[in-house]
Order: sequence, then C-alpha cells, then structure tokens
Amino acid sequence: MKIELKEPIFQKLIKHAASLNVEAFVVGGYVRDLFLKRESKDIDVVVVGDGIAFAQAFAEDIKEKTDFAVFKNFGTAMVRTKEWEIEFVGARKESYSKESRKPAVIPGTIKDDQLRRDFTINALAISLNQNNLFEVIDPFEGLLDIERKVIRTPLEPDITFDDDPLRMMRAIRFASQLNFDIHPETFSSIQTRTDRISIVSMERITEELNKIMMSKVPSIGLNALFESGLLKIIFPELFAMHGVEVVNKKAHKDNFYHTLKVLDNVCEETNNLWLRWATLLHDIGKPSTKRFVDTEGGWTFHGHEDRGGRMVPKIFRRLKLPLNEKMKYVEKLVSLHHRPKVLAEEGVTDAAIRRLIVDAGEDLEDLFTLCRADMTSRNPEKIKLFRSNLFKVQELVKEVEDRDALRNWQPPVTGEDIMKHFKLTPCREVGLIKVELREAILDGEVPNSYEDAFAKMVEIGNRVLGL
Repeated sequence: MKIELKEPIFQKLIKHAASLNVEAFVVGGYVRDLFLKRESKDIDVVVVGDGIAFAQAFAEDIKEKTDFAVFKNFGTAMVRTKEWEIEFVGARKESYSKESRKPAVIPGTIKDDQLRRDFTINALAISLNQNNLFEVIDPFEGLLDIERKVIRTPLEPDITFDDDPLRMMRAIRFASQLNFDIHPETFSSIQTRTDRISIVSMERITEELNKIMMSKVPSIGLNALFESGLLKIIFPELFAMHGVEVVNKKAHKDNFYHTLKVLDNVCEETNNLWLRWATLLHDIGKPSTKRFVDTEGGWTFHGHEDRGGRMVPKIFRRLKLPLNEKMKYVEKLVSLHHRPKVLAEEGVTDAAIRRLIVDAGEDLEDLFTLCRADMTSRNPEKIKLFRSNLFKVQELVKEVEDRDALRNWQPPVTGEDIMKHFKLTPCREVGLIKVELREAILDGEVPNSYEDAFAKMVEIGNRVLGL
C-alpha cells in the first residue's frame, strides 16, 4: 500500500535522503493521524544511519526555519518552521533495566525502530526512499487496529510495559483521545503491572493526565484508570470517591461516576483545562465529610466544598501541577461551587448575590458553567427546574452587578485609611474593623460610597477599640 505525502516539506526530506544515500521514513503520530484524518504538524523522521547529520543538512536547506536544536544525549535533533515541527532520530534498538525508563540504545533497522514503539498504531511508517517511495510499512497490523479502533502493543504487552511503565498511561490516554478500546490482553497486562508506575516521575504522569483531561470525553480515560488500578496509585483522593454505602435502606450516589458525568458535561461547553480540573475536584471533599444523619433525611456532605477547596493545594503540589494563579482559580471554584446551587434551590437575597459576585470575581461565568454541569439527575423535569432557577440567579446577578458595580470589588475604605484615622500600626484590630465593614456593605446596611463607609468604619472602630 502507498500513500502520497503531498506537502512540499516531504519533497525536501526525500531529496536529502537521496543525496545522503540513507534510508529515511516518516513514522509514528503523523502517519497514524493521516489515516485517522486528524490534522498534525508534528513529523517524526527515522533515519537508518546518522539522524543528526541528516537533520543538519535538512536545516541548512530550510530558509523558513525558526529554530534548530540538537539533543546529543538523546541522539535526536529538532527543526521548527512556522508550520512544522520535525524531529529526527537514527533508527535504534533499545533495551531497558527494571529500575529505569532510560534505555540502552544501539543503532538498528527500521523494523528494530518500529519494534520499540509503544503501540501498533504508532509503529506505522511511510518510506521517503526512491526504491519504495511512499510505501506504508506496517509490520504489526497497525492499519487494521485503526480500523478496529483498538490500542495494542507491537510486542508482548508485558514486555512493552515493563520496559517503559509510562506506556500504561499512554495507552489509556490514546484510548480517551481517539475513543478506541484497549485490547483485552493489553489491558490485562496493565492491571497486573500497576506498581511499575512508581518508577515514572509525577511530572510525566500528570502530562498524560492533562491530555486525558483535554480529550473530548475525559470519562473514557478516567474510568480506564480506575478499572486498571492505576488511579488508586496516582490519584487516591479521586479513587476514594468511588462506591456507595447503604444505611437503613438509604444510599448516596456514587460520587466518582457523578464526577465523571459532570466533567463530560463541562467539556461540552469549554476547553479550559483549569475549569475541567475544578470540575474534577468539585466534590473531592465528599468522602471525608460523608455522614449518615437519619433526622436530616439520610446521607449528608455538609461542608464538602470548603474541605475540597482546602484539599486543592495539596493535590496540586503532589501532582506537580502549577501552584500559581491556576491553582488559586481551581481552589476558588471548588470552594464556591455549591453556593449558586443553594441560591437556586432556597431563594436569594441581594446580600447573598453581592457576596457571590465579590467572592467569584472574574470567574463568575465559569462558576455558573460548572453549576450547570453539576446537575446530573435522571429526572429531566428536575434538571429543567434547577436550570431555570439557576438562570434566575444569573439574571439577579446581572441586575445587582449593574446597579452596584461589584465585580472585583474592594471596600471603599482601605486598611490604610483605618490605620491613619485611628493612628494604628498593622494589627488584628485593623483586620477585624475591615472585615466587619465589608460585611456591613455586602449586607446592604451601608451604601457602597466612601463617605458612608468611612462613617460606618469610625462607628465600628470605636466599638472594636473600646473608644
């Protein structure tokens, strides 16, 4: 079988393979995506010989290149243009030790190189050589696996996963991204080798986890992580959400599967990775707050949103996720996610709306997106009623916001004003006065103006300071 590569960049690769008298092949993801009809701008070129020398000659011929880099430790080189990212490597054999993902490498043939690939769909190659130009080289029936929508290893799966345990995460990630099934023998091998993931750095694990999170239906990958046993090792807090308890014939929902459904719902509305993370973690505090209280109708999770918010920094730190404003954003949405639901169910006051606007700030729309997704009842009428009530809350937010200009609001009287008036240095009392003043304005007791707020600040300060 042949498939013509029509982009001009391939003609230059073909020319250099001929002029240097070496065999060269396009391999891996670009070839796979060609058959899946997915756009790709990343090209991997395997050279039977010196891949770096090939890359250097190629780079000199590319006037539009933006970057050229050689990575001698890995035996690879990279050429970037405005349109393409092309990686070059010499064909190789690899062998691994049990304790490391770093292989011992020796030169090899194109088949040797295909054998070291993780999955059959990634082991496809297209020839750039004149004697068999554009021939598809498929020694492991990767094309058939694409047709069957199956993830399968070219070698015995036990060997593939023992060599590089990260491939277990990659198998699940590809299944999630492509909506493929993992071959039963391949999946069974993952289930028996989950402990091998311990030699993989958390950064690499989380890189795959983020790709699962960004797939169209992340629940496919997350459920596979659960079924494989990997989730219990890499994300015990999420694993702990699984299961249902029954007391006095009363059961709570399975919060793990509920969370996967909410995440899939959110993904229909947004590609924001961090909103997806907030959704995944929105009920993470439920296992530790779960209580059975018969007088309150059964199972309760009081305070799960606050507990969950406090758990976010620890989870981000362990997973090596960013500890900057992205973490703060996720922490905020997890802590606030229950509040609009309560307002929608129990009714609203202007004071409650003002607090919601101030606390959510610029992330209020994202909070409502999460809340819409969080309704997963099997009763369509219940969902319809909740969304109608949530829409009313959003309308009230617009009215209050237009009237009071509260987005990113801070009290008109600052801590500096308080210290200056009462001749104080930074102390606990300044904080107490500031918080009480803020609450008075949000409760509507005091107009949101400097003069009114200053007068109220003096009244509060006199009382707090005993003047």
